[in-house]
Amino acid sequence: MSLDQVRSIADAVLYEGYLLYPYRASSNKNRSRWQFGVLGPPNAEAASFGEQPGMETQVLLAPHDGPAAVTVHLRFLQLQVREVWAPDADGTEQPVDRLTVDGVEVLSWDEAVEREVVLAALPLGEAVDTVHEVPGGEDREPLTDALGAVVGRIVRRRLPLTVGIRTDSVVDEGYTRLSVAVRNEHPEPAATKDAAIRASLIGAHLLLRAHDAEFVSLLEPPAGAAAAAGRCRQSRCWPVLAGPKGTTDVLLGAPIILYDYPEVAEQSPGALFDSTEIDEILTLRVMTMTEAEKAEARATDPRAREIIDRCDGMSPAGLQELHGLLRDPHLPQPAAMGAPADVRDVEPAAFDTSGAPWWDPAADASVRPGSDAVVIDGVRVAKDSLVRVHPSRRADAQDLFFAGQVARVTAVLSDVDGGTHVALVLVDDPASDLHDWYGRYFYFAPDELTPLTVEETARHREENRS
Repeated sequence: MSLDQVRSIADAVLYEGYLLYPYRASSNKNRSRWQFGVLGPPNAEAASFGEQPGMETQVLLAPHDGPAAVTVHLRFLQLQVREVWAPDADGTEQPVDRLTVDGVEVLSWDEAVEREVVLAALPLGEAVDTVHEVPGGEDREPLTDALGAVVGRIVRRRLPLTVGIRTDSVVDEGYTRLSVAVRNEHPEPAATKDAAIRASLIGAHLLLRAHDAEFVSLLEPPAGAAAAAGRCRQSRCWPVLAGPKGTTDVLLGAPIILYDYPEVAEQSPGALFDSTEIDEILTLRVMTMTEAEKAEARATDPRAREIIDRCDGMSPAGLQELHGLLRDPHLPQPAAMGAPADVRDVEPAAFDTSGAPWWDPAADASVRPGSDAVVIDGVRVAKDSLVRVHPSRRADAQDLFFAGQVARVTAVLSDVDGGTHVALVLVDDPASDLHDWYGRYFYFAPDELTPLTVEETARHREENRS
């Protein structure tokens, strides 16, 4: 399979958090950037708040009959400082925050350049330890007015980077456990925050391709590989199968938690960078910006300019496509990037291709989510029952915060495949009434819940009354 088929996901990871709405340099949240996948310089001082220099992932492979190997692609952004220089009173050029040329502002700003280091066809069973130099540089671009006169210049600078990549593998119950470790080896000290981020690898992630072998899902390993998969350890890098569903030759190691075979929604017209926010909401927000705000965003970064222009030029039909999609609930549905593959925090209902709801209360009076119940550990659980939550089914980081928490059941639902899901809100959540009011619930399977005893239920309800 060509890696081009997974690069859209990898690019989304690469630029996740690159620039946040409202996409302006003056915005407070754009003064502290680069949220994900930052490998900081190892000699950064404490005052620089530099990130840890390394990440490591361990993955599981099932070799075929031939000589198995893996190609490693390390992808990241190299920071590029963009300074605007303008002449002062005596004609000497000095860096400035901004310069207006023919009514258009040009801003100083930190951009980034895409980098990729490739280690081709590394044989499994052989340890490899390599160091790679990423060159720095400086580019100068004159700024001219409408008459062709030079009124300033843009200077772009990049620090050289040094990155180490180490791979090793061991046999584990018939499978091969491959370790890939990446480390920023920048030799110079960094005393400030700006110095540290300029010597960092940003948005660092891995694309691994197997040759004469196949990757094993660590989220849903086959029974024979479960123990070996459980012995794989991750540090700031989360590996998932990537590409068309069912393929096993490409794996994405990302700094954010994803499920196997993540996808960018086909309705999305382009990147928005803003922490997997909903496209429609961000597009509408951009449309409400003033012309002055849009002008500053366009001057902030070329990628911000693309976002503003795309949103401004979006047709009503294009905006409508972001609002939702009719799907046949009887067909398998892709798990979009940033959204779970199981039922968690789900808002819209599924619709079939005829446009009719998959469940119509008038057509199926036997289904009543508000009064239906499920038996858990011999106890009938229905709306208003109190349960304790024990996330276990493909639990993500948010689910783990619910472990041991007491929740109130708001509904018991059945999906089109015959599964049962319990909707609930946390009892100790100050916003639980608000969540209940507008129908935003968390969904868990019955085997992830334990009903409270009669005594525990009475005590919790008494505490809430007081």
